[in-house]
Amino acid sequence: MKTVNCQVQSISALTPHVYKVLLKPNDSVSFIAGQYLNFVMNEEDKRPFSIASSPNSDLIELQIGAFLADSYPMQVIEKIKQCEENNTEVTVEIASGDAQLRTESERPLLLLAGGTGFSYIKSMFEYLVETHSTREVIVYWGLREESACYELDKTAKTISELTNGTFIPVVENATDTWQGKQGLVHKVAMDDIKNLASYDIYLAGRFDMVGAIRTDFTEQGALVDHMFADAFAYI
Repeated sequence: MKTVNCQVQSISALTPHVYKVLLKPNDSVSFIAGQYLNFVMNEEDKRPFSIASSPNSDLIELQIGAFLADSYPMQVIEKIKQCEENNTEVTVEIASGDAQLRTESERPLLLLAGGTGFSYIKSMFEYLVETHSTREVIVYWGLREESACYELDKTAKTISELTNGTFIPVVENATDTWQGKQGLVHKVAMDDIKNLASYDIYLAGRFDMVGAIRTDFTEQGALVDHMFADAFAYI
């Protein structure tokens, strides 16, 4: 991986618990959609985060969920805020991960994420739009409740630019005001797609969630060799 210093372009709250960070690298960087970087706290402490931006972007975007004070991700947020205030740089190592988009494949794509795992698939569908992909691309994003949703209209607009793209947000604990699909996101996908064998499938979310999805999807025809997730290295 390459070590790069970055200016903090901006940090903003997408929800009360999710932060959007834009970093401007001081040097050129190269990665494949779906890879991650390490945020360097110090030489002994390097923390992985999915890259939410396309490889073609001038800025590196991160989407960091931080729910508890002094938690692992909140410590990163506080360091980024401090660097922004003091006009100092942050350091990242880029890029790593084996669950990157297989750009040589022409198979239809199923991109599915829970929570801030969305950043992993966002990099992919933005890249596919920019490269004018004609592949079928179905994007499912699962969230526990409506208050956790962010940038839905922006995402829908981006995916609509694909020749054959579909965006389906799913809320697990929805209220009567929610107009979209409800339930567990992968169960909704299984109801919609009866045979998963033809798809390249990319997954992101909690490790237990990804493990359960792998089991359920294979029972509905998904091919293990065409399922990708960073979590697979740990479960």
